[in-house]
Amino acid sequence: MNVTRPRMGVAVLTQGDRMPELLALLASVAAQDEAATRIVVVGNGTPLTGLPEGVTTVELPENRGVSGGRNVAWRHLREFGDVDVLVDLDDDGLLPGTDVFRRLADLYEADRRLGIVSFRIADETGATQRRHIPRLRGDGPLRRGLVTTFLGGGHALAMPMLEETGGWPEAFFFTHEETDLAWRALDRGWDIRYEPRLVLQHPKTSPARHAVYYRMTARNRVWLAKRHLPAALIPVYLTSWAAYTLLQRPPLTGLRAWWAGFFEGVRVPCPPRRPLRWSTVWRMTRLGRPPVV
Repeated sequence: MNVTRPRMGVAVLTQGDRMPELLALLASVAAQDEAATRIVVVGNGTPLTGLPEGVTTVELPENRGVSGGRNVAWRHLREFGDVDVLVDLDDDGLLPGTDVFRRLADLYEADRRLGIVSFRIADETGATQRRHIPRLRGDGPLRRGLVTTFLGGGHALAMPMLEETGGWPEAFFFTHEETDLAWRALDRGWDIRYEPRLVLQHPKTSPARHAVYYRMTARNRVWLAKRHLPAALIPVYLTSWAAYTLLQRPPLTGLRAWWAGFFEGVRVPCPPRRPLRWSTVWRMTRLGRPPVV
C-alpha cells in the first residue's frame, strides 16, 4: 500500500434487476466527504445503461456469481494502479453516512496489516440481523474489534492483501466466499476488523431466498474444509455444521438440496489445498471463533 493517504475504489455487482436501488447506492457513494478514486459497476450477465457519469461499467456475457464478478472488478481496478483499498457494496444497499471512505482511510492509514474491514449491515430501522454479526453468539452488533470473518454486503479489502491471497474463490460462485478469503488472509498475517460505525443500510432478507442457497451452502462448506483445514479438524467441522443445519429445521426440499450439495462437495475437488497453520487456528480461537464452528 502507498505511504500516502489510502485511496478508495468502489465495486458493485448487479444483475440489472435493482436499478432504482443501484442508482440510490451510487448517489450515496457520490455524497461521501472523501471521494473514491474510481467506481466500477459489473453487470453480471446483463447490459448496463443509465448510470451516472464517472462510473465505469463492465458487462459480462454471463453471470459469474459473486466470486467471479468481484474478481473481475478487482482486476479491473488493479489495472489503473491508483486504488489502495477496494470497497465492495451490494447493489441494493445504501450508505446513510457521508464519512465512510474517510473513516476507512483513517483505519488503513493507521494499520498497514489491516486486510479487511467489515461494515455493520442494518435495515432501515437500524436493526442488525444476527447473521450479520461476525461473531459466534451474534451479540454486540455495536462492538468493534478484530474478528475472523466479514460480511459480503459491505466491506473493504486492502489491494495488497488481495494480491497476496489471490482474490476470491471463483468456483464457490455464491455463499461462503467471504470465509474462504478471510481464512487465507488470516493465515498470511492480515487483520480483519469489524467496524460498526461504517453502516451499509440493507433491506432485511433471508439468504434462503436464492434457489441455489441450500446446495451451494453445503457444497462450499465441504470445500472450505477440504481446502483449508488441517486434516484432524475436517470431520469436526463438517459434523458440527451438519448438526447445526439439522437443528435449524430447514424445509424438506431445502434439506434434500443441502445433502446433495454436501455430497457434491465431497465428490468434486476444489483445489488448491493449503491447510491453515496451527498458529492461525490458535489465533482464530483466541479471537472467539475456532475454525470448527
